[in-house]
Amino acid sequence: MDLNLHLVRYLVAVVDEGHFGRAAEKLYISAPALSQQVRKLEHTLGVELIDRSAHPVHPTTAGHRFLAEARHALAAADRAVAAVEAHRRELAATLRLGFITASAGPRIRHLIDELRREVPDVSVQRVELAWPQQASAVRDGVVDAALVRPPIADTTGLRLDVVHHEPRIVALPLTHRLATREASNSQTSTANPTSPATKPIPAGCAGGPAIPAPAASPYGPSVRTMDELLETVAAGQAIAITGGFVANGYRHPEVTFVPITDVEPCPISLCTRAADTSPLVTALRTAARSLHAGGSCGTT
Repeated sequence: MDLNLHLVRYLVAVVDEGHFGRAAEKLYISAPALSQQVRKLEHTLGVELIDRSAHPVHPTTAGHRFLAEARHALAAADRAVAAVEAHRRELAATLRLGFITASAGPRIRHLIDELRREVPDVSVQRVELAWPQQASAVRDGVVDAALVRPPIADTTGLRLDVVHHEPRIVALPLTHRLATREASNSQTSTANPTSPATKPIPAGCAGGPAIPAPAASPYGPSVRTMDELLETVAAGQAIAITGGFVANGYRHPEVTFVPITDVEPCPISLCTRAADTSPLVTALRTAARSLHAGGSCGTT
């Protein structure tokens, strides 16, 4: 038997008021409609619950026994609804999501859209981070989470959930012998450069910024910004193997980008504090895993 708690609340109101008219006013319905709803409950249970001949009306013997348990059921239902509402309020808090400028395109929008499938009322505050801060800002509590790219020098206290694997490309000056190719591989790209001074920048996935070349390094110049990297490539001083996002987010009239076919894709990850078990961050991790499983993060 399915018990309609809405009807039970009508019964309780009538008993507490001792009068159908006063209970109806409290419930904002008509007295005949209220009486009909109580009759419906009695029909479901197969027994009269209210002695309508008494003034004020009061429960029958069966009604007393029913109400003793029904009031507990209503209280439990109210607590259950309150628990869900509290959970929704926690999830509706603002989430601070860090990003690096080049990573802020469709991918971060896909992640937020996926999060809102689970938490429609979430408010997301986007925080732009400098390259060296992409992980430390999470650890220090500046942001709740961030989309990060390797290399991450220190992952202590952090959790990484892969969102997307991004293809690698090589940034070449237009004068490079491979500049007109549709694709290349890492050995071909770095072999026999156009001049003795042209060497690969140690870019990794991040594209080169904040990764200085060590003393006596076989690598080319050290660069700290993406614009500086492209200017160095355009000048013929170096080439750079980097993530595919660079081709979509940056332009230089004297630089071209060629896909690399033999280098592992670059993992783009959601970085959160490992000890953070808040409902909103947990939902964000679930969204990241869903995107990774579905492969729907786009190709930027």
